[in-house]
Amino acid sequence: MSKKILIIDDDASVRDAFELALGDEGYRLETADSGQAGLESAMAEIPDLVFLDLKMPGMDGVETLRRLKAEAADLNVYIVTAFAREFMEPLQKARDDGLSFQLAAKPLMGEQIRMIARVVLEA
Repeated sequence: MSKKILIIDDDASVRDAFELALGDEGYRLETADSGQAGLESAMAEIPDLVFLDLKMPGMDGVETLRRLKAEAADLNVYIVTAFAREFMEPLQKARDDGLSFQLAAKPLMGEQIRMIARVVLEA
């Protein structure tokens, strides 16, 4: 069975870019336009990798991360954001609380997205 990647981002163009970059790689892709929708998707079937935005209306990425990790502590999460500085304090608190994640700066090029997926999922 192919690996499942969940893309959680409120920006449709970002979700589209991830789907375009990963569409021919053989992964099963699922997208969510909010933290809540992402959680629901992840609880229906735990993904192998999550690409997660930080700045979203409603539940932000840090809270989404906390809830995802509460359900699946070893879940591979890549936070992809242009707002790392703005969220540095809550991200550091999440790390201090033992939550593991990787951080990548937007925008990511297609090859960078594919490389992250390969490294995480084919290791």
